[in-house]
Amino acid sequence: MFYWSNRQGIPNIELSPKDGCVPEGFYSTTNFPTFVHVGDDWVEVKEQRMDAVIVEKEDGFYATKLRDVKKGDRILCGDEGICIDAQLEDKGEVQRFQFMDSAVSSEKRNELLLKDLAKKLVLENKKITVVCGPAVVHTGANKYLAKLMELGYVKSLLTGNAVAVHDMEQCFFNTSLGVDKDTALLTHHGYRNHMRAINRIKLAGSIENAVNDGILTSGIMYSCIKYNVPFVLAGSLRDDGPLPETQMNMLEAQKAYNTHLRAADIVVVLSTMLHGIASGNMLPYQIPMYCVDISANVVTKLSDRGSSQSVGIVTDVGLFLRLLLLEIEELKK
Repeated sequence: MFYWSNRQGIPNIELSPKDGCVPEGFYSTTNFPTFVHVGDDWVEVKEQRMDAVIVEKEDGFYATKLRDVKKGDRILCGDEGICIDAQLEDKGEVQRFQFMDSAVSSEKRNELLLKDLAKKLVLENKKITVVCGPAVVHTGANKYLAKLMELGYVKSLLTGNAVAVHDMEQCFFNTSLGVDKDTALLTHHGYRNHMRAINRIKLAGSIENAVNDGILTSGIMYSCIKYNVPFVLAGSLRDDGPLPETQMNMLEAQKAYNTHLRAADIVVVLSTMLHGIASGNMLPYQIPMYCVDISANVVTKLSDRGSSQSVGIVTDVGLFLRLLLLEIEELKK
């Protein structure tokens, strides 16, 4: 076990002066396993995540978001009596948690990473929590993601209103943002189709109703309902509609994301920088992440925001998902 420090001192605890506030010298957490020195033991902090404070409660220590702190909470301050298990070795030295420290290249052997992920799914019975952006639909990769759901390899889907809308637009009108799925050409008045898709779902009352009533018959959202894959649609300022299931309260959406991420075996981020970074901020270090994007800058940014466990794969998401399915088929043979 490797520690940044091994200060045997007594942790400094101060009381929170008011709700949502902590003493000036508070300890800010990383996503690495963290321990507090109590007597002769090191007690692990529960619900570990980065950018939180440590609150001492009756049953232990908890990584707590600043907004969830209450007046009078016991807050750990300073560094004494606190240490981090980085769980990494780099030429015999500990790799420390830090921002802006990525090493991503488009020349990495992506097929080896794909094989490794496929083995985890098939041989170790793991499932993926998918965090994705609209490019999954626009590139035609939604059919591959739907197939992974059908095969039982997707544990949950975390995304935004746009992914669901364009996915269902494609089912209804064979377009995404008005672009024909088969010809890649703009269709006449196709720009209206995403609003027509929202309206059709709102008339049905929900995505689930649309599936059960035979209105929605294919795609990612159809597969979520048909194969019991839980999903969270986080809203944003730009959302049209939005869909009935879209969570427009950002704090509630974050809580819902956090619930599924903490239960994740493996997190796969597909072409979404903002949702990917947000998810990385909620994850403890020991949950592996794969970040897939055609842009090396997006893959790099996730690592640079502290998610050092993220494995970067610079490629098209459609190609990635198709090849992952092929690797799974080979292993199952």
